[in-house]
Amino acid sequence: MRGILRLIGLTAVCAVSSAAQTALPDRCKQLESLDLPNGRIGAAVIVPAAAFPLRSGVTDASASIDLPAYCRVTLTTRPNADSDIGVEVWMPLAEWNEKFLGTGNVNWCGGVNQLQMALGLRGHYATAGTDRGHNSCDVDSSFSARSDKLANFGFRAVHEMTVMAKALVMAYYVRPPKRSYFTGGSSGGGEALMEVQRYPEDYDGAVAGAPTNNWTRLMAASVFNSQTASVFSRDKLRVLHEAVLAACDSPDQIGLLDDPRQCRFEPEALLCPSNSDSPKCLTQTQVDAARKVYTGPTDPRTGVALYPGLERGSELEWPIRNPNQNHLDYFRYVVHENPKWDWQTFDLSRDVAIADKKGEEALNAVDPDLTRFANRGGKLILFHGWEDAALAPRNTVNYFESVSATMGKQASDFIRLFMVPRMSHFAGRGTHQFNALAALERWVEAGIAPEKVMAQHVTGIVGLNGTGVTMERPLCPYPQIALWNRTGSRNDAVNFECALPVAGGRK
Repeated sequence: MRGILRLIGLTAVCAVSSAAQTALPDRCKQLESLDLPNGRIGAAVIVPAAAFPLRSGVTDASASIDLPAYCRVTLTTRPNADSDIGVEVWMPLAEWNEKFLGTGNVNWCGGVNQLQMALGLRGHYATAGTDRGHNSCDVDSSFSARSDKLANFGFRAVHEMTVMAKALVMAYYVRPPKRSYFTGGSSGGGEALMEVQRYPEDYDGAVAGAPTNNWTRLMAASVFNSQTASVFSRDKLRVLHEAVLAACDSPDQIGLLDDPRQCRFEPEALLCPSNSDSPKCLTQTQVDAARKVYTGPTDPRTGVALYPGLERGSELEWPIRNPNQNHLDYFRYVVHENPKWDWQTFDLSRDVAIADKKGEEALNAVDPDLTRFANRGGKLILFHGWEDAALAPRNTVNYFESVSATMGKQASDFIRLFMVPRMSHFAGRGTHQFNALAALERWVEAGIAPEKVMAQHVTGIVGLNGTGVTMERPLCPYPQIALWNRTGSRNDAVNFECALPVAGGRK
């Protein structure tokens, strides 16, 4: 197992030097006078090499990474009257790898995701980020009540960022990037899919992790799950979770929770006898609630599934008090246009239809026809943790299968999905750190499709104090899973092979 710094989708790469970069420090300041359509440059300054903190507010050198000197450009783009989109572009002074990397955001957050930019810069990419048209990352999502602001957030900001950043890269290095990539997770994963669907010419390849590509339904499911799971305490969810593991995740049956859909555990197995209640069992109300969360919201009138349920194994992350605040605010500011709307009055039949009508054009990236992206040689890697309770993993599976059905045999030429066993929302018990971007680059640049991606379970960040790899396994292209060959350590990737799942798991 390798002890090097790895974060999802990004890692250091070999860089390329160029004599043409000798005048780059002087050229940085000159970028302030560059004329950009719809854009205004605020500043272009040299930032000297320094340590960058990996966690906000932590200044300990052991929790930081070293960044090279770079030219930092800040700008604002206004593609329409109600737009005020902030963008940052960071370009290394030396050893640029001749590639451009666009980076994604998180949740409803505005503000530039500087951590992802820093990781890109560390790999010697020219990298960019956007605030998506607002700077709030707290409970205030009132910006979304304005249709242009919602469109900026949903799709326009990342495209504008990409256009501006490529113009700056061209001006700074006096040549365009040889390749352009985008990487993002969660909300950033949705941005990746929005890019390949709406603007397929922007990037040669994209990584979309746990993508929020079906925003309107996700937000409805968030409220539904909170309403439904409110009958649980954390202790009762632990009882449910441990019963799932006992039934489907024993050491002798590796593979069952590598695809939780194989797990046949039913919550009725924990039903308290004679309508009683105790800390070791579930009431009938709790049993019914668990089944609803596993199934997902369905229209009560038609029975049509509205969004996938959460998987067996994800119970410890279920929302039992309040929905995600940003998802709640979507219904307050966009759907009902009432900041005081009470989420307990949420109605599936009524509110989902309104949510789709008001937000799907700006927010949802569910188009399975990726012909334009595929025809120009674009490559797409999707991944999702099976134990994610923030975003239903089957939503990503469903999107992948819809692309495969639409594109037919061509799909295997440009898209791969990697489902990550026992990983929650980018954390958890599974192998949650891996280099999807490196696999994407190899596919785009060398034509070698990823048949497996090595992944690690890491305590903290590899190479920093008190951290290290505790498990390594291959991630396999869906629908394959990593099967133990019944010899050697279950924590060492060499002892696993990619294969289609065996019914009931391998014993």
